[in-house]
Amino acid sequence: MQIPWVYPVRIAQAILGLIVLGLTAYVVDSFRDEWAFSDTVNFMLFLGCWTALIAVPYLATASMWFRIAHHLVIPAIEIITMIFWFAGFITMGAVLPPPRACRWSTCRALQATTVFGSFEWVLFAVTCYFSIIDLRNHGNTKQHSNAHLGV
Repeated sequence: MQIPWVYPVRIAQAILGLIVLGLTAYVVDSFRDEWAFSDTVNFMLFLGCWTALIAVPYLATASMWFRIAHHLVIPAIEIITMIFWFAGFITMGAVLPPPRACRWSTCRALQATTVFGSFEWVLFAVTCYFSIIDLRNHGNTKQHSNAHLGV
């Protein structure tokens, strides 16, 4: 059972994923810029797709239908997505020039991508923490519920 505040966070995660997807698609579309062929930009494009189209829809709906929500899969997706976002925004921030040297639109779009990626990482860090706590509580509940069976 998910906590009620998780659903607005999931909506924010999906919106931020779509924003990152749009910004990086804009950069990739500009073939005249050197950033269009960057592996880091491609990774951020993948993260936007992964988050908005796969991870968040699964995480938001999996607990509604218990059959598809294995108690280990949800924390695993949370942890993987959190690590991906951390790696993405740190790498993007490391390869971008300083703000005073960013004068063209694709560079500014990538700066915005870095900021939105860091917000996305924070949101996934919070939901990841609570999914791990839920996993730990699930293990304790299972252990106590089977105690009367001698298991």
